[in-house]
Amino acid sequence: MKRSRGGKRALDLRPGRREISAMGFTKHLHAPIMAGEVTCSVRIWQRPHVKLGGRYRLGPGAIEVTGLREIDLADVTPELARRSGFAGLVDLLKVAKHGPGERVFLVDFEYHADA
Repeated sequence: MKRSRGGKRALDLRPGRREISAMGFTKHLHAPIMAGEVTCSVRIWQRPHVKLGGRYRLGPGAIEVTGLREIDLADVTPELARRSGFAGLVDLLKVAKHGPGERVFLVDFEYHADA
């Protein structure tokens, strides 16, 4: 895939091609996501970086975003942290913040090995 200015991947606009970009996850989450054990992620952003129905590469397949909603920080519970693949709330919050954002988003997804 071509790179655009700034090193980001350029869209592949050839007929019949689906663009699948990246949504980063820490390495320890890859296997549980691909096994279907982790199906959501909490992200702290300025604005959403994914879209509903979007497909984002992960390993040999991709995740498809099935839900995206803004939540309050108080909604991020230890149970939600565990559902997101973390041991607890502190562990999740250490990696959930991406850049200077302060808005909290809950991203639900499904893994598709055939992407």
